[in-house]
Amino acid sequence: MATDQENGMTPGTATQESEEGLKSQEMLLNMGPQHPSTHGVLRLVLTLEGETVVDCTPVIGYLHRGIEKILENRPIMGGIRYMDNADYLSPMLNEIAYAGAVEQVMGIELPRRAQYIRLLTGEMQRIASHLVAIGTYLVDLGAFTPILWTFRDREGILSLFEALGGSRFNVNYIRVGGVLHDFPKDWLKECEAFLDQLEKNTDELDRLITGNEIFEARTQGVGYIDPQQALAYGLTGPMLRASGINWDLRVNRPYMAYREVPVNVQVRQEGDCYARYKVRLQEIYESIRLCRVAIDKLPGGPISTRTPIALRPPRGETYFAIESSKGELGVYFISDGSEYPWRAKLRGPSFVNLQVLPELLRGHKMSDVVAIMGSTDIVLGEVDR
Repeated sequence: MATDQENGMTPGTATQESEEGLKSQEMLLNMGPQHPSTHGVLRLVLTLEGETVVDCTPVIGYLHRGIEKILENRPIMGGIRYMDNADYLSPMLNEIAYAGAVEQVMGIELPRRAQYIRLLTGEMQRIASHLVAIGTYLVDLGAFTPILWTFRDREGILSLFEALGGSRFNVNYIRVGGVLHDFPKDWLKECEAFLDQLEKNTDELDRLITGNEIFEARTQGVGYIDPQQALAYGLTGPMLRASGINWDLRVNRPYMAYREVPVNVQVRQEGDCYARYKVRLQEIYESIRLCRVAIDKLPGGPISTRTPIALRPPRGETYFAIESSKGELGVYFISDGSEYPWRAKLRGPSFVNLQVLPELLRGHKMSDVVAIMGSTDIVLGEVDR
């Protein structure tokens, strides 16, 4: 016979007695791991007093596939394909981080054309990730139209990726020393036309969501993170910038073509769920601008540096980090001189950003749990790895 805990609810042991002699008990509620708003298989063990969240314990590991161990058992170039499975909404950015770490330990300087191609594809991937973040966030809160619009636009990006590298989702396009293919004929024209249409569609999306009374009531003043708290928890990306901290690795620690292309960092001061939504929306506009700059400034020349088929980096270690769609995505890479990494440790921003969730939920109502969790834009492939 199933127990109450297996059914998702368990009366706690903490009992409180009011002045009228009425007794109340805390209740444990399992939210997930199969829950539509957890953005993957995440389990939240919520301690409730009535409808107020007293405590929260995230339980992770349901999506663990041992990606870091797989990387250690694959040749270096073969590991790129597995990076797609970490943050599976930003595979292109994952590949850039991994290849960048190998290039750094090998002392490889990318050709300028390869740097700009990576900038263009990386910013398009950032747009695709933010479109999913906004669309799924709104459907979590009960609005269905935005997710249809955002996935329609994301579909255009995936089609361009397919024309570029042969695959839509797990792109496997980045290579150590450069990229797999140069742009096909008329690809850049199609990309420019898509960016023009995307900007109009994003304006329409902005008008639909921003200013909506129900959306603002559910997000403004909810899930507040003050700047000191954000820094103490090691938050990065939109989670950090929405709390007023101007920190973006593309500007503060520029890498590749970002040394030549200035980025306008999007910062908000409110620190709530609404601010995190606005930062992501504004970053879509900024990424569109950066894509256009990359197309305009695209230099000629080779798309990759000649590297041996069997890569054997010199013995050493390095840490290379990029500004992913969710924050600082870093790869700590140790080479023992063989074809295989001795260690490849990933710093997934979703994993780090998830740590603050219990603090954010405490004191809020059950109905706010979905709004707060959705605003963190975590992806469980990157949390569990």
